[in-house]
Amino acid sequence: MERRDFLRLLGIGVLAGGAAGCAARGTRGATASSLKAMYDVAPFGNVRLLHFTDCHAQLLPVYFREPNVNLGIGAARGRPPHLVGEALLRYADIAPGTPQAHAYTYLDFEAEARRLGRVGGFAHLATLVKKLRAEAPGGKALLLDGGDTWQGSGTALWTRGGDMVDACNLLGVDIMTGHWEFTYLEDEVRANIDAFDGEFVAQNIKLTDDAAFFDVPAFDEISGHAFPPYTLREMGGQRIAVIGQAFPYTPIANPSRFIPNWTFGIRAQELQALVDDIRARENPAAVILLSHNGMDVDLKLASVTSGLDVILGGHTHDGVPVPSIVANAGGGRTVVTNAGSNGKFLAVLDLDLDGGRMKDFRYRLLPVFSDLLTADAEMADYITGVRAPYKEQLRETLAVAESVLYRRGNFNGTFDQVICDGLMAVEDAQIALSPGFRWGTSILPGDPITMERLLDQTCITYPETYVREMTGEELKLILEDVADNLFNPDPFYQQGGDMVRLGGMNYVCDPLAEIGQRISNMTLDSGELIEAGKRYKVAGWATVGSQSPGRPVWDVVAEYLRAEKTISVDRLNTPVLKNVANNPGISAYPS
Repeated sequence: MERRDFLRLLGIGVLAGGAAGCAARGTRGATASSLKAMYDVAPFGNVRLLHFTDCHAQLLPVYFREPNVNLGIGAARGRPPHLVGEALLRYADIAPGTPQAHAYTYLDFEAEARRLGRVGGFAHLATLVKKLRAEAPGGKALLLDGGDTWQGSGTALWTRGGDMVDACNLLGVDIMTGHWEFTYLEDEVRANIDAFDGEFVAQNIKLTDDAAFFDVPAFDEISGHAFPPYTLREMGGQRIAVIGQAFPYTPIANPSRFIPNWTFGIRAQELQALVDDIRARENPAAVILLSHNGMDVDLKLASVTSGLDVILGGHTHDGVPVPSIVANAGGGRTVVTNAGSNGKFLAVLDLDLDGGRMKDFRYRLLPVFSDLLTADAEMADYITGVRAPYKEQLRETLAVAESVLYRRGNFNGTFDQVICDGLMAVEDAQIALSPGFRWGTSILPGDPITMERLLDQTCITYPETYVREMTGEELKLILEDVADNLFNPDPFYQQGGDMVRLGGMNYVCDPLAEIGQRISNMTLDSGELIEAGKRYKVAGWATVGSQSPGRPVWDVVAEYLRAEKTISVDRLNTPVLKNVANNPGISAYPS
């Protein structure tokens, strides 16, 4: 079968002997009314699932630029989610210049953002959710939240995630799992879950041995599960099971000191045992994994786990319009998806369940264009009220952008560069290190860089800065460690982030090299070679171990922005890359 014919079958949803899904070409030069038609999703089958993930506490519409670098290495090369720009459009059969092309790629970002407006916003998302629920079979659909919901904004930090819990209750979230939720304190996490009207599920979070010995509260003291591992729902005359899979590397990627009683992991064997048990005891027509693994991990997990019908994924912020169909050793197939970030997308998965199995499905990943969706009045009023105490602080203009500022991609984005430049300038450092986070909104040229937009990039519960001396050898070890997290050929050893962002230094990176051999030719911006035994003054933030002594990073960078007044980024401290020629996960990269 020719590839275009296969994608056509995906679009019309033929499961027999293959797969089903959706790839929408979109309409160039469409009217507002015809664009709104993208939200007319005809019901199919007897169960509708709605899925969003990684909204990072963005209650209002935002701009969000997709990556131009998302490298796939080894078996991941050339397959979703490691396709960017034109390569992604060709794969999904989406016409260039359409709203869908803007939603899924970075292409012509500034011009298209000005033409099509902002994306997301909970009031606009609420309108779409209500519409799609009402059109579901029997007027009922499940809304699933993949996590990273309580973190990413100033108001989320100041309310300790409470503003997002209440917003999700208004939105009608039925089931969620988590990741950045666990960067609050354990008591705060439990209080937020208690306030949440839906169910929080996670099969892969258990009590530590010490916590179990001292009778720390758990969902199941015998199994050690800290939270319910799954939930069952009756829909359309069918029973479905939804298993939760929280981010498996939380205590490594984030401070374990906040949640010392819980242990995490992928737990693939335990997941298989759980799926088998659910299948045997509960007899569901479909088993869904609500995952925050990251898409590469989900693809491998689907291949080694039998009995999962669908994985609704998150963590890596990949807006993937066409689902992947993964075969496993048990002879079954699993539909694997990922629904982007920042409230920019809402996934619609319609299932045809009969005879205790999934016969067919239809999948759509809908861009949430705020200008095309009327704001839900109740949600809009809530958002206005919850932001009111912080309005003046959020609105402070620190500087004006003269370049597109964004964070997304395997290496420095322009907003990452601003953070690093600010750290170096204020702390008088030679080098700056900033974490490879994937969350953070975008700013168009001419727009103000407000405190709110700065907090979008930096707002975490461990924001303290540091200034210390590091040797060239230590710097190389840091880069090698993060590069292995990103480019390890085994997805189960990847944590789903990006390379540490740098200021003041450059290097060569070979993603295909062995661990410890990927980084070479490290130099300062002056061109001076960084020597292994020489010491350098380094500024950074967000230490995962013990708390750093410095001011919050937003205070440091705000000081820099106020002094600069206008910000134009004309160079990035991105590495020279080796062995990535013709890789469809890279485009428009600095030469």
